[in-house]
Amino acid sequence: MARHLAMAARLIDEDPALAHQHALAASRRAGRIALVRESLGITAYATGDFALALREFRTYRRISGKDDQIALMVDSERGVGRPDRALETGRAVDRSALSTPVRVALAIAMSGARLDLGETELALGELQIPELDPDRAFEWSPALFSAHAAVLEDLGRDDEAAFWAERAEVASNALGMGGDDEDEIFVEDGLVEDGLIEDGTVEDGSAKES
Repeated sequence: MARHLAMAARLIDEDPALAHQHALAASRRAGRIALVRESLGITAYATGDFALALREFRTYRRISGKDDQIALMVDSERGVGRPDRALETGRAVDRSALSTPVRVALAIAMSGARLDLGETELALGELQIPELDPDRAFEWSPALFSAHAAVLEDLGRDDEAAFWAERAEVASNALGMGGDDEDEIFVEDGLVEDGLIEDGTVEDGSAKES
């Protein structure tokens, strides 16, 4: 079982279909283990089998008591053509209890559901979260900035869209320079400075400006 899970994790980006086969094999051997159901849900999502992904994520949540795959659950509801249900699913969780990466991913998924319903202004509102800071970059920033830029473009606010698209590119390039995933990188005038971590610790996963 462990070998199949390891192969699924290794192959998920380059060969999702094969990764899914490994996850299926693991589920046949240990279907009551939360990690196995989570892996099966992730690989099903990656292959576009959103109905199976939903079923597996629900089972994973029931077994583990965790909401850390809530964004993929929302996206899977969208995938089966239920944007209204996607919004209900996202609203049902306590966002304050989610980790920051999960909360950001959920905001992006909820924005997508709004777009599915033609609610472009509300889609923009879903992305108006504290993490939408153009001067700081974390691992989740490029995706959030890009989503914000895309919705602004849909609204015809081209100058703002161009600004956020540029911020997404700068953040992505900065994070590729070797900063830790949870470290904050300050972005000023298109330049990047790695944040300094005081006493080896970072409050709330952020670093301080040098």
